[in-house]
Amino acid sequence: MNALLSVSDKAGIVDFAKALRSLEYSLLSTGGTLKCLRESGLEVCDVAEYTGSPELFDGRLKTLHPKIHGGILHRRAHLDDVNTAKDHGILAIDIVCVNLYPFKATIERTDDFDEIIENIDIGGPSMVRAAAKNFADVLVITDPSDYGLAIEMLQTQRSNLEFRRAMMIKAFEHTASYDTMIANYMNQRFYEGFGTKQFIVGNKVFDTRYGENPHQKGALYEFGDFYTKQFTTLKGEASFNNLTDLDGAVKIATSFGDAPAVCIVKHGNPCGFAIKENLSESYKAALRSDPVSAYGGVVAINGILDKALAEVINEMFIEVLIAGRITPEALCVFESKKRIKLFECGSNQLIAPKDRVDFKHIQGGFVFQEADRIGESEVQDARQMGQVAVDKSQKRDLEIAYKLAALVKSNCVVYVKECALVAVGMGMTSRVDASKAALAKAKEQNIDIRGAVLASEAFFPFRDSIDEAAKAGVSAIIEPGGSIRDDEVIAAANEHGMALYFTGVRHFYH
Repeated sequence: MNALLSVSDKAGIVDFAKALRSLEYSLLSTGGTLKCLRESGLEVCDVAEYTGSPELFDGRLKTLHPKIHGGILHRRAHLDDVNTAKDHGILAIDIVCVNLYPFKATIERTDDFDEIIENIDIGGPSMVRAAAKNFADVLVITDPSDYGLAIEMLQTQRSNLEFRRAMMIKAFEHTASYDTMIANYMNQRFYEGFGTKQFIVGNKVFDTRYGENPHQKGALYEFGDFYTKQFTTLKGEASFNNLTDLDGAVKIATSFGDAPAVCIVKHGNPCGFAIKENLSESYKAALRSDPVSAYGGVVAINGILDKALAEVINEMFIEVLIAGRITPEALCVFESKKRIKLFECGSNQLIAPKDRVDFKHIQGGFVFQEADRIGESEVQDARQMGQVAVDKSQKRDLEIAYKLAALVKSNCVVYVKECALVAVGMGMTSRVDASKAALAKAKEQNIDIRGAVLASEAFFPFRDSIDEAAKAGVSAIIEPGGSIRDDEVIAAANEHGMALYFTGVRHFYH
């Protein structure tokens, strides 16, 4: 029995090789793996010695040889294949353990294209694909985490078709994701990320209980390792809808650096947000915006959740809570609450992946784009369009309102006062209707809007929204500008004595 070992990631490979030798497998290897195994005292045959063909072109050509691929691909149940292998001195290779050149690590480390090209594996994917194709006879291993299970299966002679099939699927996933990474990198380097094909690959983290509704299946997949390494479940199980709401809440709560921000989300939209002197005051202010909607909502705490804050939050039903860290004492507060779900994400503050790209499924395909970002100085550099200027505290409120507006479903308006969300209108077909809906909700909650600032993610097409804001006592407005009626909007702001700022950048969120 023969096993071919050629790995870039050498974690666990020596122990795996020793276990194979104890099962009387002869070992074949190349390059760095060969050296590593021999230094550990193992008897290993150099692939070049076996094939009679030396490594060529600085190692570009090592394993592309009939004795290697014939040994992997010939079908043991086909007499003609077996006889052909014998005639050509081809030994059966029963195990192929390969993982590929570190292309991802290379592009993260350097922009040197020559070095990047040399870290595109050729022989490795070929061997993996060959072994996967012939999984009926060959066991292919591409993931070091499978070494232990593979040895256990071989020791107990349970290396059955089902196990080899599972490893085959994993092998094709391995080569597919590798090629995808290379293709996407080349498209990014030479076509700004918009080549003739776009590949989206994710690694499965876990199944959700179901999808958006109970009759749908669902699961979480990640692009890198954010959810595997940073997202920790402390209590409960994240559902499909929980995850989408968590994403929105964390995205907003992390938009203000290490500020003690608290965001409350319900059905994909923020219904509460505040930045006060501490997290406790921030939560109380965020909750005041719309406690009815907050019931059963998702709360993101940009900091450490301690016992005192946990006791305040525990006064009403919150379904999902995520913080940078949750103390053991705070966990105890929620111990008797069966329905609450608790997660950590980061350390002292929340962490968000901040993906570079964004996409959305449509029937028959998907639309793909660069991820939207609010520039670091977008609000600070906004142009004063009217006669009235804002003071420092109003400018801070404008920044909060504008960042919130970019993450609220369009058409939207956001009202902020003293660093807290006080009213929001979202997802309306008319911006003036969004303004009216927000103000009506604030009136229901007995929230005084006077002195608040107003933000819109897109321009106001008419002055009617400005007039509505004036009636409510809004002191300042920020919007992108760009309407053919901007002059009317500016005139309305001046008439009402309101400050008006244009950023020049639209932030639709559909």
